[in-house]
This record gives sequence, C-alpha cells and structure tokens, in this order.
Amino acid sequence: MAQLYFYYSSMNAGKSTHLLQSSYNYQERGLTTAIYTAKIDDRFAQGKVASRLGIDADAFLFDDNSNLFNQITEKHQSKKLDCVLIDEAQFLSKEQVKQLTDVVDILHIPVLAYGIRTDFLGQTFSGSAALLAWADKLIELKTICHCGRKANFVIRRDANGQPVKGGEQVEVGGNERYEPLCRAHFKQLVWQ
Repeated sequence: MAQLYFYYSSMNAGKSTHLLQSSYNYQERGLTTAIYTAKIDDRFAQGKVASRLGIDADAFLFDDNSNLFNQITEKHQSKKLDCVLIDEAQFLSKEQVKQLTDVVDILHIPVLAYGIRTDFLGQTFSGSAALLAWADKLIELKTICHCGRKANFVIRRDANGQPVKGGEQVEVGGNERYEPLCRAHFKQLVWQ
C-alpha cells in the first residue's frame, strides 16, 4: 500500500543522502523512481540532488507553479513509476502537498518527501507543516549540535558570522550561512 512519508530534520542530517540511497535501492531492484527538487535551490546545480558525501542524481524541478499531480501522472503514464522522492520538501506549497496525497491515494505510488521542519527563526515552513499534518509516516533524521545534543533547530548567520534574527524565510545557503543547533543554543542565540 502506497504511503506519504515525511523525513524531516534540521540541516546536515543526511536527508539528501538518504533520498539518494532510497532511490538507488528501488533502481537496484529494477524499479523506476522520479526525483524532484526545488528550483529555488541552486547551490550545486539546477536539476540535481546532491549529497555532501559527493553523490548526486538528476532531478525534475518544482516551483510555486508546478502541479505535481499532473506532472507525476504524465510521467507514470509514459513509464510506470514505483516511487516519487522529493528533496527540499519544505519549499512545497500546501496545495502541492495535497497533490502528493493524490499521487499516493489515486495513483498508488509511494512518495518520500525530505525537508527541514523549521526555519532560522524556529517557524515551520508551509510545506513542512502540511507534511507534518498529512503524511502517513513521520521519520525524524537526527544530527547534532556542537555541544553533542540533538540539533532540531537551525540558525542563519550574516556575513560577519552573527545570528540573524529577522528577514525573509527563504534564503538558500549551506554551511557558510546556516548551522544546526539544539534548542538551548538556538534560544540563546536567537530568542535572547
């Protein structure tokens, strides 16, 4: 039975690595996957999901205007899809998450979505909020803070390395801009 899975964490927990491994596992068994990633995330190359471990795979792009149900239906009709994997799922809209539930419920294709739960201010992304509400399975991938405790938050740093306490929710960046932290260190740097 197909289900919608949401693998969530702060950054640097291995979400993209896990996604690429899952896709590989399907393909190794002769099954077909479709990988999607957010068009806005161009850190590595558009149309690629890349892991910090150095592995990558081609991906279809989605943006605010993408109708994922229609796109996946079209791909499924031309070649049977056995699994759909979504990287950077926090950038999905609420409507796109509904479309993914239709992929599961109507097309009977499992969907594995990977994303960050909260932004640099501790606020839930809209895509993540919808996935937390509607996914069949929630799986937390864990990483650690510099103190060794579980990091479930992320902070954004400015050009001088200082924590940012306001601004746009979405600014694409990597380790040079963002750092995973435990709640105690997040509160110390952002809420005080």
